[in-house]
Amino acid sequence: MASNSPSFVKRIAIALVIVAVVAFAIEGGEFGTADLMRQSREKKRVTRAVDSLQHIVDSLKRYANAVEHDPVTQERIARETFGMVRGDKELLYRFTEKPDSTNKPRR
Repeated sequence: MASNSPSFVKRIAIALVIVAVVAFAIEGGEFGTADLMRQSREKKRVTRAVDSLQHIVDSLKRYANAVEHDPVTQERIARETFGMVRGDKELLYRFTEKPDSTNKPRR
């Protein structure tokens, strides 16, 4: 039995070394499996953000093109933003709120 004991310990030591090498291969080094999974999630999040921003940029480009070249859009902006009217046949009405007389400035 004494001769089997060193061989058994040697096998256990080799098995532990193999387990340690496999564990280091999976989790050790500069980027372990957990790091790679985290980076994969981060890449997906960033890709979604870029896609969302690209959608906004495309929408703004279409709007800028309409402002520059579409007469209907230009007229709508002129009317809504600048209060312009067409010719002498249209009148512009502006409704303002009555000043609140209960809130007099304190002296």
